Amino acid sequence: MEQVVIIGSGNVATSLAHGLVKHCRVMQIYSRQLAHARRLADAVGCENAISDLSQLVQDADAYIIAVSDDVIADVIAAVPDNGALWVHTSGSKPIDLFAGHRSRYGVLWPMQSFSRELVVPLDDVHFFAEASDAASLKDVVGLGSMISRHVVAVDSAQRRWLHVASVFSCNFANHMWTLADEMLTEAGLPFDALKPLISTTIQKLDHMAPAQSQTGPAVRHDKEVIASHLAMLDGDKRDIYDMITQSIMNRNPKDGHAQ
Repeated sequence: MEQVVIIGSGNVATSLAHGLVKHCRVMQIYSRQLAHARRLADAVGCENAISDLSQLVQDADAYIIAVSDDVIADVIAAVPDNGALWVHTSGSKPIDLFAGHRSRYGVLWPMQSFSRELVVPLDDVHFFAEASDAASLKDVVGLGSMISRHVVAVDSAQRRWLHVASVFSCNFANHMWTLADEMLTEAGLPFDALKPLISTTIQKLDHMAPAQSQTGPAVRHDKEVIASHLAMLDGDKRDIYDMITQSIMNRNPKDGHAQ
């Protein structure tokens, strides 16, 4: 893959553009807002920014659709097949969005949290690939391998499980940190106090399974501490604490191997 077009200028597109430009020519960047397309194009040295899909160049090797999930199908329908490889980057949308619209297509999903303001190094990000046929899969994997050391072929069902697991491990975990930040702010305490604890918890995963590293009052079935915590909380925080505590206790019976 020597020449690629990136359709999108948001969170995922930004890091992909910065990663790909080191290994191939980014011919063109599209965004519905021309200013956004130009900003990303300027950042990666691309001279062709557009806001009209009818202006897409037709001779690229691959077209990467990195837009919001709800408009992927619209982009596909708006542009005729040109025989090139087309991929979308969604974790939850099926590959079948391309069926009947493209002859060569696939999915290349980076399982990572992105933001437009922060360019994420992609070398160690896991990319999950799927394609319409064996030859296209080889090309999708090859495209991903230019920017990452970890490209794995999966099907749409496996990718959906990976996506929901990522919601639990990233989005939900971040929400827990948000709630913790609110609690500490109300108590006049800094969130920074929790950062070493969070860092150590994540580092443990390099040495043991999550279930093995579980600690805290729930895994110990420490009902006195649990009750005192519940008494301090109300609303959603109390409900969430109670639900997760019960889930941990159910997986760690008191007569089992609780820590």
